[in-house]
Amino acid sequence: MNRPKTLTAAFVKTVKTPGRYGDGRGSHGLSLLVKPATSTGRVAKSWAQRLRIDRTPINIGLGPFPVVTLAEAREKALENRRAVAQGTDPRQRAGSGVPTFADAFEIVIGLQSKEWKNTAKTEKLWRSTMADYAIPTLGKKLVSEITSGDVLAVLSPIWSDKRETATKLRGRIGAVMRWAIAEGYRDDDPTRDATAALPKERQRVNHHRALPFADVGAALNTIRESGAWPGTKLAFEFLTLTATRSGETRAARWDEINFETATWTIPASRMKTGLEHRLPLSRQALDVLGQAQELGNGTGLVFPSERGKVLSDSTITKLLRENDIAGTVHGQRSAFRDWAAECSDVPREIAEHALAHVEGSTSELAYRRTDYFERRRGLMSEWGAYILP
Repeated sequence: MNRPKTLTAAFVKTVKTPGRYGDGRGSHGLSLLVKPATSTGRVAKSWAQRLRIDRTPINIGLGPFPVVTLAEAREKALENRRAVAQGTDPRQRAGSGVPTFADAFEIVIGLQSKEWKNTAKTEKLWRSTMADYAIPTLGKKLVSEITSGDVLAVLSPIWSDKRETATKLRGRIGAVMRWAIAEGYRDDDPTRDATAALPKERQRVNHHRALPFADVGAALNTIRESGAWPGTKLAFEFLTLTATRSGETRAARWDEINFETATWTIPASRMKTGLEHRLPLSRQALDVLGQAQELGNGTGLVFPSERGKVLSDSTITKLLRENDIAGTVHGQRSAFRDWAAECSDVPREIAEHALAHVEGSTSELAYRRTDYFERRRGLMSEWGAYILP
């Protein structure tokens, strides 16, 4: 497509090639930004203006197209240029419409929360890290003003000592900046340059501590003999027998259990993969469910807490600690996987499906329609017999 010397309404409407298209000489730094829109296959268009304020070049977003037309963008660009000539910063002019970082964060929270599984918990975590580290420094700044140096000032003090927190904080600041770009308030993400300036750390993989699979049966017997709440003990035994994640077991409901087919179907909403997962139940797992039926309190939960609510993850962790069990709750899955690799004859993909791990290329997954359910039934029966003969 031929690039015009000055933009026209027709060109702005039809251009699809990503890039920056200037409005020519005398446009006061106005340009149209065309970027790919990730998953839709379309392009996103927004207006930006390049100005010098106090001898410093800055970019000002003027809004997205077609919400802001070419004529309106030119009018805004002229107003901004006049403001600079009068010695004022157009980004801070009343009615400029550019939100502060704190205000933009509230908008982003509202948008992001629609996709969160545990909205209340996740929102609390987002707000906590932002309030502790980002808002004091960035909160009152306009999103168009924030520089990579500002972001670096927030991340640097905690980057080495609190790497996990700093990494999450960087992602949350980045989410606000990407929203600002989409709205046309700026045309770059300062978290990228800030990240490049931070010290690199060698990749380390921290595995969950797991019992040797030969010790799992003894650990279950120790838990059985403890004086803990029956629901807690049964939940730990069940998650071990089914090799499921703690949250999947703790929130298990009776309407997910089919005793006739000895099947537990976990809905997609409670799976890490976002996909429904069917599990074959061994004789030992069914015995645990039989004992759990005596805990029925009308809530529908299979393993309710003493107060009739979903057990907390810390409750089961405390159970292991108080009984001197060396492994972790999640480590029980690792113990199962080690056992499957060394003591069973099933192929690798069967064991991975038992753990609800989705593996393979997009093409491979498209053609693989089986979940190896019957083969997994045999595997889980063997596991149950191994740890609780």
